[in-house]
Amino acid sequence: MTPLEVPAGPFDGYIFDCDGTLVDTMPLHYRAWRRVLDEYGGQFPEALFYALGGKPSDMILELLRDEQGLKIDDIAEAARRKEDYYLAFMPDVKPIEPVLEFARRWHGHKPLAVASGGTRRNIEMTLAAVGIRDLFDAVVCVEDYVHGKPAPDPFLEAARRLGVAPERCLVFEDSPLGVQAAAAAGMQCVFVPRTG
Repeated sequence: MTPLEVPAGPFDGYIFDCDGTLVDTMPLHYRAWRRVLDEYGGQFPEALFYALGGKPSDMILELLRDEQGLKIDDIAEAARRKEDYYLAFMPDVKPIEPVLEFARRWHGHKPLAVASGGTRRNIEMTLAAVGIRDLFDAVVCVEDYVHGKPAPDPFLEAARRLGVAPERCLVFEDSPLGVQAAAAAGMQCVFVPRTG
């Protein structure tokens, strides 16, 4: 992975996306998506999967259902199954070291938060699986806001919980939607390139 290009700052708080930014979970999520969509005869091209990074599972399922005419009667149940498949792959999860190194450097010196489009259960389990939950003062998940990325809500809620003005926060993100959300929140952003 190429070195991260981090603005000079200084910043008063740091906010990290989880999947694909702190932890290399995106290939595992993609495997889970393919498994659940196979059950409905649907397709999820990898490029579209990465373009939709940060969007909640129920919204992705509605989009794919409508675009492909899939017969998914219970979106919430299909989203739960996708998350259960992902959790089964959890033993394979690995941290993204350059981002984690940055978070460890500032832990205890500046407030740190996670802002994710994932469910609290998954994000807490993912952070615990790689032993980094204690680095973060706040964890914001899909249950904590109304509008997901590219809306600024996840990052604004993280800044509020940290007690830091949005313009004084630096975001780390791996998805185009997340980068847009950071800009909409008035925050500078470090783009984290895909690892695989």
